[in-house]
Amino acid sequence: MAFARTLFGDVSVDKLGFTYSHEHIVCVPGHWVERGECDLLLDDPAKSELDVEDFVRLGGKTIVDATAVDYGRCVEEVAGIARRTGVQVIGTAGFNKGFLWDARLTRRLRGVVGNFDTYGEWIEESSIDQLAAFVIGEVEEGLEGTSYRAGQIKFGTGYNSISPLEEKTIRAVARAFHETKAPVHAHTEAGTMALEQIAILRDEGVPLECVSFGHMDRNLDTYYHKKIAETGAFLSFDGINKIKYAPECARTKAILALVDAGFEDQILISGDTARRSYYRHYDNGPGLRFIKESWIPRFIEEAEDAGFDGEVLVRKFFIDNPACCFAFKE
Repeated sequence: MAFARTLFGDVSVDKLGFTYSHEHIVCVPGHWVERGECDLLLDDPAKSELDVEDFVRLGGKTIVDATAVDYGRCVEEVAGIARRTGVQVIGTAGFNKGFLWDARLTRRLRGVVGNFDTYGEWIEESSIDQLAAFVIGEVEEGLEGTSYRAGQIKFGTGYNSISPLEEKTIRAVARAFHETKAPVHAHTEAGTMALEQIAILRDEGVPLECVSFGHMDRNLDTYYHKKIAETGAFLSFDGINKIKYAPECARTKAILALVDAGFEDQILISGDTARRSYYRHYDNGPGLRFIKESWIPRFIEEAEDAGFDGEVLVRKFFIDNPACCFAFKE
């Protein structure tokens, strides 16, 4: 039976239920700490927990916490929130993007990976296979030396570019996939470089139906979306309610264009709620309840106006598709 891996163990994918496929619960990214960017520090577990409670109260079952090692994971704090609220959390091994790698390695991580000063130094000085071994260990043994194992592996690239070190992490994650069969998630900065990432993954022999590409709503190019979808990959529209990037109607139009083209089984929806100002209980933002309370009713209405069954699509985006995407593959 297909299974997904949560912080507290493996579960049948039909137990995931209503799932947010890309969020951040508690994280303190070193890059932003060193620059005093407080809005990007989700450093109050009690406030984060209140938002998770909102999600659970509204029927949410699972959150994929996409916080990789270079984005200031707080593994024990997130596990505590999962334990107290009953939410299932899927943790993330791997890497984010090179933009963040000037940050100093945490003392705890130095104890796991060696005596490097920064993330960039660690990635540059390590071989692809050494980085892959680190990722494999986080899936099979635990995140940063804890007992909580990752349920997906991640890589990322910058805006309109892939640096040599970013390519190195893509190849490391690809090799970790072959060992673990864990689902793969790709960070695309502003929705760019997915096709170039796909070329590297193909070179490494990774089946694209095991990969989800994030931030697709940062680049509302329906031709581009369809080219990605044609590979069998999942597309994550994870910027819901971020009006500074695009109006919600444009996001919905792009989603429905994929549905109309027959790719409704490859769409994921989430909020990537990674700022204090996005959280309800930090700074009165929309919070983790927004999608359940506000976005879904609006989407159903707009989908039905366009001739689609909105409720069927919502089930696919939040229940059926995550159950397929986050399954470990044979």
